[in-house]
Amino acid sequence: MPIRRRQFASSNTPAETAPIVRLWLLRLLVSLGAQRQFVSSVNFSDDALADMLGLGHWIESDEFEFDQKAVRTELRRLHRAAERELGGVKAPVRLGANVARLAKLVGLSDTDCRILEFAVMIRTERLLDETADLLGVMSSVGVLRVLSVVLELPEPDVRSALGAHGILARSGLVVMDRNGVFTLSGKIELLSDQFADHIFSSDADPVSLLRDTVAPGSPAQLALDDYSHIAPVLSVLQPYLNHAVTTGRKGVNIFVHGDPGTGKSQLAKALAKALDRKLFEVSNEDAQGDPVNGERRLRVFRAAQHFFAHRKVLIVFDEAEDVFNGGDGFFASKSTAQSHKGWINRALEENAVPTLWLSNAVSGLDPAFVRRFDIVFELPVPPRKQRERIIGAACADLLDTNGVARIAASEALTPAVVTRAAGVVRAIRDELGDVGAANAVELLIGNTLEAQGLARIRPDDPNRLPDVYDPCFIHADTDLARIATGLARSRSGRLCLYGPPGTGKTAYGRWLAEQLGVPLLLKRASDLLSKWVGENEKNIARAFREAEQEGALLLIDEVDSFLQDRRGAQRGWEVSQVNEMLTQMESFPGVFIASTNLMEGLDQAALRRFDLKVKFDFLRPDQSRALLRRHCTKLALPAPQSAVLARLQQLRKLTPGDFAAVVRQHRFYPIKSAAAFVAALEAECALKDGAKAAIGFLQ
Repeated sequence: MPIRRRQFASSNTPAETAPIVRLWLLRLLVSLGAQRQFVSSVNFSDDALADMLGLGHWIESDEFEFDQKAVRTELRRLHRAAERELGGVKAPVRLGANVARLAKLVGLSDTDCRILEFAVMIRTERLLDETADLLGVMSSVGVLRVLSVVLELPEPDVRSALGAHGILARSGLVVMDRNGVFTLSGKIELLSDQFADHIFSSDADPVSLLRDTVAPGSPAQLALDDYSHIAPVLSVLQPYLNHAVTTGRKGVNIFVHGDPGTGKSQLAKALAKALDRKLFEVSNEDAQGDPVNGERRLRVFRAAQHFFAHRKVLIVFDEAEDVFNGGDGFFASKSTAQSHKGWINRALEENAVPTLWLSNAVSGLDPAFVRRFDIVFELPVPPRKQRERIIGAACADLLDTNGVARIAASEALTPAVVTRAAGVVRAIRDELGDVGAANAVELLIGNTLEAQGLARIRPDDPNRLPDVYDPCFIHADTDLARIATGLARSRSGRLCLYGPPGTGKTAYGRWLAEQLGVPLLLKRASDLLSKWVGENEKNIARAFREAEQEGALLLIDEVDSFLQDRRGAQRGWEVSQVNEMLTQMESFPGVFIASTNLMEGLDQAALRRFDLKVKFDFLRPDQSRALLRRHCTKLALPAPQSAVLARLQQLRKLTPGDFAAVVRQHRFYPIKSAAAFVAALEAECALKDGAKAAIGFLQ
């Protein structure tokens, strides 16, 4: 027999049983025939029930031999007496008062109230639940008949009250399960068992009855100023929500999606604070800490909409994917929203309280639902300036300015990771000391990033220019200084820098960003490429969006990975990847630089999209000589003699990158002369030619 068992709020003795429960018990036993299971030929199926009803003298009595017929006769007599004496009896005082408050708040009819009282009592009175079980499993039609008899209500009224359009179902307070057969308590579902306990035993504001299912939001840790990277959206969202809460506009729903930790919940709290509204969150776990399924959360949401309809609040429904995701595959089951499409559509059109739906992804959301949200937007990882602001606020007593800047350089760092690490370190700050606390913050953040499959925090600024940098030491077919002057004036342009590795393409992009006074957003192929189909396009779009938000110069290195000639494409994603790059290039309002070592394989249409294509080549002899002299001065080496310069002239494939590599060698294997410097350059060039180079270092 399918029976849904639950924990009861109380285990009442006969003396504590409410009179109305006694009447209901007798109606179940006599009017509905449960006595056939209760009274057998030799005993009762439940001695506690028999004792409570006044039939205890038949239990193991020396004076009376158990007589089934006599017992049933006495039971019918007790029923008639109860109908005469208790016909107008009401629910327990506290329960009745709470239901009356709910009736006024939600708009319940008398029939609704009677059904709600019974649904609560069957969850708080063990004898009532167990006696109803004697009727066995029943269909929805059977439930309507039982309630009609037990509550002495016309069956059409009960059917209407428990219908999909009845206030009990629409508010989520009581819902009849129509998907199968169960015992009576299993067919009548309350908002939650905790709700039954609260409404039966508490005497408080009706809204407090939703505790354990709808929780007040905690104070905001971020402010709307921390979300300037979505300023265009906020410029619409904030006044719209303000209009909604002041005018009572119905059907206001906002869908916010973004990677975990980007600050979606904090945004909801910041909006509530800015609008001077309380925020309530639909819980995703019950009082025992167990997860609550999507259907149950929807019912809580429905109740909250009715309970808070006339209060100055906002509702947040976090992890909305619990409701909307699913049904993508052939064998996949439908999501809760898809299974209740009609109700979801009505809820999104009629809900009285503005609601923010938060999700980690939008991919599982049915397009039919998307168009019913007033505003849908992605909350990305904050750009660098915002990350610095958030890290500085969260870690002001833990990090210095350099530490904040270094951590903020991590492009995937989300606010949640920062605040959690700061909270851990601050708890043990006294044991760590200032230096230890700063190191601990960086350690914890780095470990979390690594666990997420992301790069740890770099120890220094990867965008720092070489100590010796001058565009005069770049051999380009265009005047680079003139380009910088023109871009400083126009603030917009698309450049393609091509040529052998080490010729200074990336360094020029860094220098140009400094000349323009804007941040540099450097993306390498490894930053954007993904093993998942469709992710490359998303990463490309995200890079352009981030650069626009930060007002940064966007430099994509190894752009040949994304702009291969589409005429040779063998897979659909290869074409869509190029198309996405071209689309983003054309719509980007700032300065975009693409660099590549492989010009020949680029898509011809892509090449036409660049305003200027600049070739970076090996150093000219005069540049090589000047750069050697500059480095010798920097390293305090004697000036190169003519013989050394003559050797240098023989190197036709020198690049600024070769000089930088030799300088890096000097840090751990000091170079003692200009001749040794040139010897190291010769070794670098020999490797380019594929020749065998000596292992070790020349002095």
